[in-house]
Amino acid sequence: VSTQSTGGATVGGLVCTQYSAFCKDAKSANHTLHPAKITHKPRLWDDNWDLMKPDPETLNNMSDDEKAEKVSKAIRNIYLVRHGQYEIQETEPAKRILTELGRKQAEVTGGRIAKLLGEKITSCSISTYPRAMETGHIILKHLPNDLPVDYSEILREGAPIAPIPPAEHWNPEPWQFHQDGARIEAAFRKYIHRALPTQQEDSYELLVCHGNVIRYFVCRALQNDPEGWLRFSLANCSITHIAVRPNGNVSLKGLGEKGHLPVDYITYN
Repeated sequence: VSTQSTGGATVGGLVCTQYSAFCKDAKSANHTLHPAKITHKPRLWDDNWDLMKPDPETLNNMSDDEKAEKVSKAIRNIYLVRHGQYEIQETEPAKRILTELGRKQAEVTGGRIAKLLGEKITSCSISTYPRAMETGHIILKHLPNDLPVDYSEILREGAPIAPIPPAEHWNPEPWQFHQDGARIEAAFRKYIHRALPTQQEDSYELLVCHGNVIRYFVCRALQNDPEGWLRFSLANCSITHIAVRPNGNVSLKGLGEKGHLPVDYITYN
């Protein structure tokens, strides 16, 4: 600490006195000061998180041609789009359809996806909830007519896992986490993994689904605690981009991007 004098006062002494007072106040308030507050044991990366990593010893005993049949080669680029704004006041799922603004959001997002991916897009999967199907159908108008499309019940919205910290405004019953969590985890395992060895080229895949599902997928893909999924928000028709590399490494290329939407189109319900 500097001890340069200014007008008879010792700057270093003043700083030390202030810091000591801060420490005393923090201790009395039961705060934990650094470095203990910011140091932690790193969580190791599981490079076989999808159980698709070939066994190294087995590969050593294979020819190059045999290895090519076992090893992933391509990058999977997965674009997850949250549905547009919907009639949230409705209680029946069939009536929770897009609002007029939600349809406009989907139109703009369809144009954005077309510019981002164009002819590169390889597939589209859509949740079977009405608001997601409406959003997906509007987006599909901007994409190639021969694009493979599937509709998935396991991509539907739900309660993936009890969040930490808990939410004051949202408290599903334990059985809802139990049932929805298994389904959403199954969806993660189906849609988020490294490319099969038979995939020769990078893929660009679109999933149109829901905020809770996307947030859970992001936490799981990054191997962060899944209970933290409610700590961030996703706007309607925002775009999240996850890239899964052949070695199993995962990159979050974009999270909840909404810059393609006009300011007055940005909503969160």
